[in-house]
Amino acid sequence: MIDKIKALARTVAADAVANRRHLHANPELSFLEFNTAKFVAKQLTDIGLTPQEGVANTGVVALIEGRNPQSRVVALRADMDALPIREANDVPYKSRVEGVMHACGHDAHTASLIGTAHILYQLRHDFEGSVKLVFQPGEEKIPGGASLMIKEGVLQNPVPVAMLGQHVATNIPVSKIGFREGMYMASTDELYLVVKGKGGHGAMPDTLIDPILIASHIIVGLQQVISRNRKPANPSVLSFGKVIANGVTNVVPNEVYIEGTFRCMDEEWREEGWRRITKMAQGIAEAMGGSCEVEIRKGYPFLKNHPELTRRSRAAATAYVGAQNVVDLDLWLAGEDFAFYSQIVDSCFYRLGTRNEARGITSGVHTPTFDIDEAALETGPGLMAWLALEELRHK
Repeated sequence: MIDKIKALARTVAADAVANRRHLHANPELSFLEFNTAKFVAKQLTDIGLTPQEGVANTGVVALIEGRNPQSRVVALRADMDALPIREANDVPYKSRVEGVMHACGHDAHTASLIGTAHILYQLRHDFEGSVKLVFQPGEEKIPGGASLMIKEGVLQNPVPVAMLGQHVATNIPVSKIGFREGMYMASTDELYLVVKGKGGHGAMPDTLIDPILIASHIIVGLQQVISRNRKPANPSVLSFGKVIANGVTNVVPNEVYIEGTFRCMDEEWREEGWRRITKMAQGIAEAMGGSCEVEIRKGYPFLKNHPELTRRSRAAATAYVGAQNVVDLDLWLAGEDFAFYSQIVDSCFYRLGTRNEARGITSGVHTPTFDIDEAALETGPGLMAWLALEELRHK
């Protein structure tokens, strides 16, 4: 079966590249993937499938039925949204949408899963069970398209026994595959702080309640939440990426606006962290004569790879690409809304290498120069098809 899948993967590789380039040139932001969804639905219809459109508004779901289709169901997921980044690459498929770019590989994920659909449809008489294809919107934006698709029943009728997700990896050489059992990615919460004081002339500090000084103490002080309140063996990150103090050289403003992210891999500590962040920020501000409004927007949960499923998937990948092309993944404090699926159904989220230093394809995700070695689009569709069939065979 591996040889048959690899042969089919070679036949769909060119289309996978073409589809990826079309999607890359025509990116759409989270929950606005209307044209992307239409494109995906047409591709699936042309294969011979009957896609369900409009799931969570712009999601697309399709079912490939083999023999005895209700016997066992495996779900495969791809995300479709792009990021608000202006592309800096000079390539024929450069984004045509100003300020929007597929900078996280979702174009590749979608194109790869379409390729997988081609392969599995041609093999539908050779396997028992069904494969559910899930093309989801909004991975990059809270509340996460996965959570909305789950609410609309994507994990029902039929119910999958396992779910697989594939994501490009810019730190892994092209077509190598990465796995990690158990905890893999972090929960992601967004922090919004408004520090209030009393502004005025910078030359008259005795008349002020300086919100910039207060905000500075809060940013530094909150690092104590991580360094002194968290157990050292419990991975966690608190980072601030946006500070707005709209004054000038000699004018101190009334307010300072701060945005940040809090990430961890333990739900008990997550809630304790929220309490400590809020209490400390407000306490520092009050002690310095000001105040601080704290809003914490709960994001994605932590992502956990089911140990036995991941072990089976790793063994299947080893058979498909060779042991030398399967690598271990480290814990990663980035977030992924695939985590919502992993909290409900046995899941495996693995990485597909796309790095090629010889060709200068080394930029990380979420950067203006992100790109992939498209050779991965021969490996990706075939591997996912093989993993799905191996899991269907598991009893």
